[in-house]
Amino acid sequence: MEAATERPLRGAWLILGLLWALAILNYLDRIMITTMRGSLVEAIPMTDAQFGLLTSAFLWVYGLLSPLAGFLADRFSRSRIIIGSVLVWSAVTWLTAQADTFEELLFARAMMGISEASYIPAALALITDYHRGTTRSLAVGIHMTGVFIGGGVAGVGGWLAEKYTWNFAFQLFGVAGVVYAFVLFMLLRDAPQRDAPAEMQDRGSRRVTFVAALGALLTRPSYLILLAYWGLLSITGWAVAGWMPSFLTEQFHLSQGKAGLLATGCSQAASLVGVLVGGAWADRWCRADDRGRVFVPIVGLLVAAPAILLVTNVDVLPWALAGLVIFGLTIAFNDANMMPILCQVADERYRATGYGILNLFGCLIGGLSIYAGGVLRDANVNVSVVFRFATIGMAICVVLLLRIAHVIKAGRVSDGRFTTIPNSAGVSVSEAAADL
Repeated sequence: MEAATERPLRGAWLILGLLWALAILNYLDRIMITTMRGSLVEAIPMTDAQFGLLTSAFLWVYGLLSPLAGFLADRFSRSRIIIGSVLVWSAVTWLTAQADTFEELLFARAMMGISEASYIPAALALITDYHRGTTRSLAVGIHMTGVFIGGGVAGVGGWLAEKYTWNFAFQLFGVAGVVYAFVLFMLLRDAPQRDAPAEMQDRGSRRVTFVAALGALLTRPSYLILLAYWGLLSITGWAVAGWMPSFLTEQFHLSQGKAGLLATGCSQAASLVGVLVGGAWADRWCRADDRGRVFVPIVGLLVAAPAILLVTNVDVLPWALAGLVIFGLTIAFNDANMMPILCQVADERYRATGYGILNLFGCLIGGLSIYAGGVLRDANVNVSVVFRFATIGMAICVVLLLRIAHVIKAGRVSDGRFTTIPNSAGVSVSEAAADL
């Protein structure tokens, strides 16, 4: 069993560094198309609906394929799945630059969804394979800063489109990704399966089917609780991301550009700090209590919910921005600890598959929450009402996390391994019979 005090394996920080740089490239490649609308529409005429469809098509394909992509990372070599993913998505990034029609561009975006779906589940699973105890949450948090940085610097795509052409950025970063894939081929390796049963030593030799993996996850009540928690949390995150700029525009009479910069800048910068704080704090807490990685997100949610209420109930912009910063800081505690919690809830053979299912659920629920917000706005309902519903969702998330903490305390799940717990008569019973 992996102990909370176990040190990271040799090479763990090198692996994290390689994947951190890759996370930046991953999110830069996927988001930069949204920063060059003017240049792109001038070159390839399209409606606003068609331009939006370019991102939607990526998100739908990405979400739907995430569980299968995660399973491939569990079934085969995680490092080789990652290398294959970056090689293909970089080639597709370069291919995007060759598009001359909207249909070709849409096809390229869908293909990018297929290739990028393989990255996040495999990368997070590989990080937790190497960081097994004292540094697990911090390592995931550091990786998440790469995600935030990649999204933040995606604006370079718009700048390059203005300075050169819209397809120059896709050519540049496509080639850069292919080159980096060869660097990864030389340095990226799977973690050794220490203290694992013989049948689990060689990941490639396992004969586990996708249906069996889904069955093992979806029949475990503790995982279903985690799935419900992630879905509710996605509603909150997407609602705030999707409608906060509009709220600031209407509430404080700001320009569209200023409201957008303040909404994303405050929350994203704070979240960049939050994943590091939440990761380091959870690792430290977990040394004394296995539930530490659950308790830190609970604390974060208990602070984040009032922070959003502060944003929606003040008439002074600095106070609203302060609430937004607090929200961004504390809600990010969840990002640093989601995969580590999954490691305590799901069978370790299916960590990447489990995260893929969470990814799919989050994409679907998040998209529906943004749509529901639009429906409410069409019905002349104030955006603040959407945020109040989001705080209710966060409160329910706290309850769900407390339930998971109870399961961990009972000794029923620990780092994805079946364990034994004593009953009242002092006789051990298996977790398979006692889970929830």
